[in-house]
Amino acid sequence: QVTLVESGGGLVQAGGSLRLSCVESGRNGNAYSMGWFRRHPGKEREFVAAINYSGSTTYYADSVKGRFTISRDNAKNTVYLQMNSLKPEDAAVYYCASGTTRTVVTLSEDYGMDYWGKGILVTVSV
Repeated sequence: QVTLVESGGGLVQAGGSLRLSCVESGRNGNAYSMGWFRRHPGKEREFVAAINYSGSTTYYADSVKGRFTISRDNAKNTVYLQMNSLKPEDAAVYYCASGTTRTVVTLSEDYGMDYWGKGILVTVSV
């Protein structure tokens, strides 16, 4: 069974930075696409960033481009989301996700993600 566990969330002032981490376990050792999504209170989950199996290709929502960076360390089965210049509107529950393909399925609403973490809260104070 694939398990994803997020860490690194918390409270940060606007303009500050946080780095989220997500460790995956339960796979067969191969790397697959991974991503980050978020959900604001009362709203649908939305895409934030995704990365292919090797880390050579990344995708970002327009709202975070230039501020957030997704990366991965396959030796550690970990994906990261470096969040800089945080804004109050970035406050949300952030979810790590992974897929069953090596490339990111950009035409899919969930970018081809099949497995989800439980989420971690990011709060941004003004």
